[in-house]
Amino acid sequence: MPTYDYECAKCGHTFEAFQSISAEPLKKCPECKGKVNRLISAGGGVLFKGSGFYQTDYRSDGYKKAAAADKPSDSVGKKDKKSASNKDAKKAQ
Repeated sequence: MPTYDYECAKCGHTFEAFQSISAEPLKKCPECKGKVNRLISAGGGVLFKGSGFYQTDYRSDGYKKAAAADKPSDSVGKKDKKSASNKDAKKAQ
């Protein structure tokens, strides 16, 4: 259930009310019984917890391309290892 912010038009008192989404907005100030207005608030931030939610899951395409360019190529390393092992095998013969 969300928390709503209210402000009294008469006395300026601000308060929060924990209400259901389908509940009617409050109409009276708890202090002076004046008319209240529901305020627009930023709300709570969404916080994902648990496995599978990582900061890097939703990166932009530009970021992914830059990250791929920074990575050393695995195929070059594999070729060097193969050629080194072939040279060692020839020396052993």
